Amino acid sequence: MTDPRPTTGPKLRPRRVLVLAAASAAVALAITLWIGNPTGPKATECPPQVERAALIDAAAVGMLAALNGTGTGRSYADISFNDADGKAHTIADFKGKKLLVNFWASWCIPCRAEMPALDAIAAKFNSDQFMVLPLNTGDPQIEKGKAFLADGLPNLPFFENFGLFKTLQQMGVITGLPGTVLLDENGCELGNLPGPAEWNSPDGENVVKALLGA
Repeated sequence: MTDPRPTTGPKLRPRRVLVLAAASAAVALAITLWIGNPTGPKATECPPQVERAALIDAAAVGMLAALNGTGTGRSYADISFNDADGKAHTIADFKGKKLLVNFWASWCIPCRAEMPALDAIAAKFNSDQFMVLPLNTGDPQIEKGKAFLADGLPNLPFFENFGLFKTLQQMGVITGLPGTVLLDENGCELGNLPGPAEWNSPDGENVVKALLGA
């Protein structure tokens, strides 16, 4: 029987091709803003990864259709945040793991609705190769965020950087909360999702598997 699968790798849907092209142009236009920013993504730290992003993009269907493969060179390695005990971390501390970084706040109703699904994905996939990393960027009173995660979401650790939200908005990474980025093992962006999604679904699992395989 002839193998019907393509031999040249996944094709991007036309909509996604335009998104990738626009993202690449945005990176070029925004270099002046991004370079040297101590808390936000760096536009030129990572090499373009079109093929790896295409694998994720091809998997982003159904309930994850709003997720776009990017791979345009943005690095999150230097983004800093604190854990529940106030200890400082950066994305670079997780080098070697592919990350699903979710930006959220306890007052954000869609964020709260999305968290149980992220907790379930973390329970299924967290390992020495992958981690769901929730990053609270919207709670000036961090105890509210801590309390929310402590109430029945055991697989989601608490990390926070309240000042990061506006920086990410200004850079066009997110327009509001929640937002999610998928990062490779070096903290380089491979995918970007504005808004919430039903991660605990076959579609969500397929995206995580694509990230792990990318």
